[in-house]
Amino acid sequence: MNARAEPPLYLGMAMWANADWRGSLLPAHGDVDLADYARVFNAVEGNTTFYSGIPKTETVAAWAEQAPSTFRFCFKLPSQLTHGKRLRDVDDEFERFIERLSPLEDRLGPIMVQLPRDFGHAELPALERLLARWPKGIPCGVEVRQHDFFHKGMAEQAFNRLLISQEANRILLDVRALFATPAGLDKELESAQSEKPKVPLHVLSTAVNPVIRFIGHFDEGINLARFEPWIERLSLWIKQGKTPFLFVHTPDNRQAPELARLFYTRLAERIELPPLAEFAGERQVSLF
Repeated sequence: MNARAEPPLYLGMAMWANADWRGSLLPAHGDVDLADYARVFNAVEGNTTFYSGIPKTETVAAWAEQAPSTFRFCFKLPSQLTHGKRLRDVDDEFERFIERLSPLEDRLGPIMVQLPRDFGHAELPALERLLARWPKGIPCGVEVRQHDFFHKGMAEQAFNRLLISQEANRILLDVRALFATPAGLDKELESAQSEKPKVPLHVLSTAVNPVIRFIGHFDEGINLARFEPWIERLSLWIKQGKTPFLFVHTPDNRQAPELARLFYTRLAERIELPPLAEFAGERQVSLF
């Protein structure tokens, strides 16, 4: 008997509301809400807090009401703390942020610390201070984008040691599919490539909740080829008792739900996973 208290894998996307998903993932009519998304996917990246800061009390209450107990929010630390203050003198704001999210209780997945592209080795003490005061009951994920952290030298070794010592997860940003072809005249692909850092992929689990952010391409074949190695690695982590979080993006995110389910189906061929629920559009079609 499987003794796991949680699913072997959390799967989601960068948002739960996208008008382009109407009629497929989400109902064709009516307001798009978190409950619709959560019927299929069990996690989401919380980008809203990165841009908008500490959410309002009533907003968090609405999220708590709509999300089932099995759902996990992976909010990003507000950019004012990571980019504005570069993690310096942020204790009070960090505590308010965590306190504001407290109604979500055990529905918090790894809170993500996305650091600026120029946040390098010299600033690791600021990250260390933050991780040292991190609440023990809330997982943490850290995403670096400075190239020194991808050269397997002193900076990367120090960063990885810090994460391991504080039981924080290194966020694995996989942009190989996105940059597999030049953008050419495709404006949406060009925009996506300009927004994401072109950094190497170093696959390393520093804690128990590896976080993969897979940034896909419009070409399904390219996406599948780049995802294939992840099947073995995710299977291994799950067998080791770890619980990965997989977030799937596409350049415009219109096809992200379909791509996420395709990846999940491929992974389910390798390791036992619970089936995903049907999309809302599929349920409607099945009535006739």
